[in-house]
Amino acid sequence: MSNSSEVTGVLLVNLGTPDEPTPKAVRKYLAEFLHDKRVVDISRWIWCLILHGIILRFRPKRVAKLYASIWTEQGSPLLATTKAQAMALQSLLDSDGIKTKVALAMNYGHPSIAAGLKELSGCKKVVVLPLYPQFSSATTASVYDRIAKVFKSQWNLPELHFISDYHDHPAYIHALAESVKSHWDKQKESKKSKLIISFHGIPKRYADNGDPYPLQCAKTAKLLAQALELNAGEWQLTYQSRFGKEEWLQPYTDKTMEKEGQEGSSVTVICPGFAADCLETLEEIEEENKKLFVENGGQSFSYVPCLNNQEVHIQMMAELIKARL
Repeated sequence: MSNSSEVTGVLLVNLGTPDEPTPKAVRKYLAEFLHDKRVVDISRWIWCLILHGIILRFRPKRVAKLYASIWTEQGSPLLATTKAQAMALQSLLDSDGIKTKVALAMNYGHPSIAAGLKELSGCKKVVVLPLYPQFSSATTASVYDRIAKVFKSQWNLPELHFISDYHDHPAYIHALAESVKSHWDKQKESKKSKLIISFHGIPKRYADNGDPYPLQCAKTAKLLAQALELNAGEWQLTYQSRFGKEEWLQPYTDKTMEKEGQEGSSVTVICPGFAADCLETLEEIEEENKKLFVENGGQSFSYVPCLNNQEVHIQMMAELIKARL
């Protein structure tokens, strides 16, 4: 077997998940997630009072029920899928004769970034692939921060290649387009439904301060629409998952669902900002937003699953990795 120094380490990083769908586990997860200044950048003493005095006292119980509604025999869908992605990527790279070792990590929760990097110790080169197609200071930059924190205490560092985004990569757009086409074929549809392209939102203030996220989301949506040969009225970009009272990126997905429902539309929803199905897709989109749409008179609602561990998605990841070797 090859010496570890001859092997390139590959670290797949996703957002994270509670260990269990219980209030205690969710509280621990939310505490770590919402303490990150990249995620919530307001004054620390004010935010800590709000977080510990209100949010972590009341929110975990409600959120735990939501997680319980999507939990599987394999545990968290996001973690189970990311594990499957890592295994499939390792297998594909092995079959191509590329000497790599693939590890996975969660930015919050387990397995941690520190644990993932430890698994790759001895590798002279490490390629980090955050599974956020569009860069945001609240997601991708946080991964960078945590990796830097781990390396800060080390005497010897690997050559680090950090993939900051892949929002317009041809293989990514191709994978998205193929997933929509396949979904429409299974649903026996062909451009009959309006395509709602929903991304996770961020506060508008972040974008005003220079976060490139909305520009990259817009580019992804436009390229996907072009690949599907959709006209302007046949698709729309929206933003979901807002939190708190300040203005977030618009248009909002839930408000769009209400409007489309009232107009008696049929919609297909895809969430290209998520590399694996999770709470924000399986519960928020496929349950909450579907309910909003139907209750407001919508005709037909269908959700296109995330790329997950589809072969075309793993091939895309392999392309991104090979470009850094």
